Amino acid sequence: MKIKILSAIIFTLALFGTNSAQTLDKAKLDKFFDALAEKNKAMGSLTVSKNGTVLYNRAVGYSQISDKEKKPSTVSTKYRIGSITKMFTATMILQLVEENKLKLTDTLDKFYPQMPNAKRITIGNLLNHRSGLHSFTDDADYLTWLEKPKTQTEMLAIMSKSNPDFEPNAKADYSNSNYLLLGYIIEKASGKSYQTYLKEKITGKIGLSNTYLGGKTNVGDGESYSYNYIGDWKTSTETDLSIPGGAGAMVSTPTDLTRFIEALFGGKLVSDASLLQMKTMIDGYGMGMFQYPFGDKKLYGHTGGIDGYNSMLVYQPEEKLSVAYVSNGTVYSVNDILLGVFAVYFNQPFSIPTFETFAVKAEDLDKYTGVYSSAEVPLKITVTKDKTTLVAQATGQSAFPLDATAKDKFKFDAAGVVMEFEPEKNQMTLKQGGRQFTFTKDK
Repeated sequence: MKIKILSAIIFTLALFGTNSAQTLDKAKLDKFFDALAEKNKAMGSLTVSKNGTVLYNRAVGYSQISDKEKKPSTVSTKYRIGSITKMFTATMILQLVEENKLKLTDTLDKFYPQMPNAKRITIGNLLNHRSGLHSFTDDADYLTWLEKPKTQTEMLAIMSKSNPDFEPNAKADYSNSNYLLLGYIIEKASGKSYQTYLKEKITGKIGLSNTYLGGKTNVGDGESYSYNYIGDWKTSTETDLSIPGGAGAMVSTPTDLTRFIEALFGGKLVSDASLLQMKTMIDGYGMGMFQYPFGDKKLYGHTGGIDGYNSMLVYQPEEKLSVAYVSNGTVYSVNDILLGVFAVYFNQPFSIPTFETFAVKAEDLDKYTGVYSSAEVPLKITVTKDKTTLVAQATGQSAFPLDATAKDKFKFDAAGVVMEFEPEKNQMTLKQGGRQFTFTKDK
């Protein structure tokens, strides 16, 4: 799923105060996830672990949905974790630095001289998203070829033909191209495949049996498909994982992910000095991780999104708390789900959502359908309907369902989008991330 509308959604946590949890209210978490499942707001799995001990595991929804069967997910179901892969890639790069097989000051031309500005982009720049290299996932035609296998040669050609977004080290901006290249560099510097080095240095070392570089989805091996909800759960795209590589091609479980981040912060994978480099934020970016506010505490981790999968892995050092949530079907946002989990963990007031919606008939939706344009942003939004569900799709992005919340008002929680229509004026106001834009229906 590639839903971003106007800008990438940034996971944020902001609680009004934190105290160490005395006893985790598992019953309340169960009720929360029961409500998510009952109202078709989420499918996926959660693990909460403290000091290496799993406090809570829960899976909801299905790993496979077809006309013949629905296969329930379990806490052992494996999911694509998207950009959480970058934490593994950064860890392996720093392991290679510690082995003196790489230097953070090595420039990209040592490995891939055909890339733009290769002589001025360092390994450190790639890790911190300061290279200026254009992200291949932002290419206008990306959605047309993401399900087709690509060789490393083909991906290098795609990335090398794009003009840089900015000069190396001038600023930071997220680019999947950085970590795809880092994945390739791991293979060159180690003399081993990404998968082999991953098993040798991380998964085999700390016993992660359900974590690996993925391929075509194999439900027979406990892997899940991903889904989008448009009136019902419908199979999402399936990116060929030859494309994202070290930027987003891994498969795992929430339990394995918590064990990984606990090992990382516990000094079992890299030195304290290397971990400090990963945690140090420059213009909001660390090396393979981000920092999230959590009351008066700091969380470290990464989000992930690929096809219909969305995920989050975080660690709170003082609490020795790790939380991993991976979804293969997202309607209620991962941000809001995790806020609920943390509120329960820290004994903060939290009311389980009722997910009330405004009833509409199929014929009531006709007045909203059409193609909308705005002078404020360079994209069009096409609004259609699927039975009693209104569906929106921005230029070059995936379609997403809208829940009616009141007369002429709709929302899509997963991306924090609100659309308010004025049919008599042929206008629609889109609100997201504290901003709003007016769109007019094309004649």
